[in-house]
Amino acid sequence: MTCDRCGAPSVEWIRYSGEHLCRDHFLEFVERRTKRELRSQVDFRGGERVAVGMSGGKDSSATAFLLAKFLGDRRDIELIGITIDEGIASYRPEGIERARRLCTKLGIEHQVLAYEETVGQGMDDVVALDPQAIPCSYCGPFRRHALNRAARDVHADYVATGLNLDDTAQSILMNVARGDVEKLARLGPHEVRQPGLVPRIQPLRMIPEKEVYLYAMLRGIEFHDATCPYAERAQRGRFRDIVHRLEEESPGTRHAIVRGYDELRPLLHEKYPPAALNACARCGEPTVHAVCKACELRERLAQIAGADIAEPIP
Repeated sequence: MTCDRCGAPSVEWIRYSGEHLCRDHFLEFVERRTKRELRSQVDFRGGERVAVGMSGGKDSSATAFLLAKFLGDRRDIELIGITIDEGIASYRPEGIERARRLCTKLGIEHQVLAYEETVGQGMDDVVALDPQAIPCSYCGPFRRHALNRAARDVHADYVATGLNLDDTAQSILMNVARGDVEKLARLGPHEVRQPGLVPRIQPLRMIPEKEVYLYAMLRGIEFHDATCPYAERAQRGRFRDIVHRLEEESPGTRHAIVRGYDELRPLLHEKYPPAALNACARCGEPTVHAVCKACELRERLAQIAGADIAEPIP
């Protein structure tokens, strides 16, 4: 097949639009939509510092590359890569190395923060202590806790994550299925800056996962192409399959889910405005409760291990 715009050999068929695109037009297609999404989420005035959450995978690596491409000429904006080391020996070291190399190539600083430094133990230890639990139920709160702390420690104004269109549609459906309307209202990108929380932006929010993968390949972006060994037990996998089937049967469904949600967001924010936050009694991180979820889980692990309640997180 040939490109519908210039007649060159096609590299991708965009099913939801019916368009065949060559390499150059596909790259321009992704970059134009990503830049438009970024501008809709944040108005850079100069002087901002943006932390990019980098796992070393395709999504976060493409996010770092695109932000460097869009903002690299602006000396009044600084990027810094942050990788959270979950402590998964068979998985994370390679991702850290890929993230480090990409940051070096892009000329941006790279920092690593490990769970051992925040909650006291890595995920391999967590799974060994509580093998019946779904690992993601620990890892999600631990990662959010660590990423916010790391971003705040480097005085970041925003945290950019690599969530793509598939991820976003899955998150919306998951919260609808659970009936968790309040959590649905809190999904990013964040429009309100709350004390202690670094707002998150999602430049790839409207880019399908397959297109992110192809973009990274065509741009020669080095990334760690692997899946977390604990992901197979996550509930998200079921919703990933649901979204995939819906998209296969009716191309454009993912975009429709997210756009429909965006129409509802003002009403959700009116019903569930940002809650007043407290400083966690254990670690000082912002939380709506007396003790944050990360510290609650940390203390649960200490109890399972038969140890005294862990010392406060430094």
